[in-house]
Amino acid sequence: MISPAPFDPAQPPSWFTAAMGTPAEQGATVVDGATIAYRAWGGRGSGGIVLVHGGAAHSRWWDHIAPLLASGRRVAALDLSGHGDSERRDGYSLDLWAREVLAVAVDAGIDTPPIVIGHSMGGFVTLRAAGLYGSRIAGAVTIDSPVRDITPEEHAAREQRAFGPLRVYPSREAAIARFHPIPDQPALPYILAHVASTSIRAVAGGWSWKFDPHIFARLQLTPALLTRLDCRVALFRAEHGILSPQISEVMYDRLGRVPAIEIPAAGHHVMLDQPVALVTGIRTLLSDWDHSRPAAPR
Repeated sequence: MISPAPFDPAQPPSWFTAAMGTPAEQGATVVDGATIAYRAWGGRGSGGIVLVHGGAAHSRWWDHIAPLLASGRRVAALDLSGHGDSERRDGYSLDLWAREVLAVAVDAGIDTPPIVIGHSMGGFVTLRAAGLYGSRIAGAVTIDSPVRDITPEEHAAREQRAFGPLRVYPSREAAIARFHPIPDQPALPYILAHVASTSIRAVAGGWSWKFDPHIFARLQLTPALLTRLDCRVALFRAEHGILSPQISEVMYDRLGRVPAIEIPAAGHHVMLDQPVALVTGIRTLLSDWDHSRPAAPR
């Protein structure tokens, strides 16, 4: 009898290599004077999903997730202004980012109201978009997005522990070696390597991060601003994330007793450590939404 090869956590599994091998369309649209880049999977002319990254992140955090959601749907992942390959602005706001989300949905060929899924700060953008645009959004899903005064990324920026003036590294390898998520957590090494390598760009004198440090100088989405929305809403919480059961309960009540789903064993950056569980949760939720009627508003 031949024993199976030992599991190697550093070796990408077949689902990951297949997802990463799925071609993505590159697109861009102009919103309020800034070019907004995005990537898209799946066929045009059908319902779809817009994926919104967290603070100081970018669309490539979704590269291994989006293809697994694209069966029968158009999926777009954007770089919010000040992030990734999108242009920077003199100032940023949740309202402005919400407009970018809707504009990308249209430009990417999603011809019916999209489901918007946002992680961390992207969840704030998602809820704000749902609040502003109502029935133009079919559903709003947040992933470990605690609606409170400021996020851990913003804490780190204000305390100058991270996200300050962008350092220039002498080589691509040196920049990648300095990458780690905020808050830090375990991550699958092949996913972390991909995210790190797509988080940097060449600049004068070397390599640096893509995000604009000024993205954190904006107004916050606090619990007082939450209201029941004119679309379906669901909350995902990472078991070891930053959305506490207490804050989750506040959001649950203010948004109208919406579904609240926990991803077991996950840290805040769920797509880095529990991507399959995250995809399974999203697929299950969307399948239920596809085959049920929205609850009547109260």
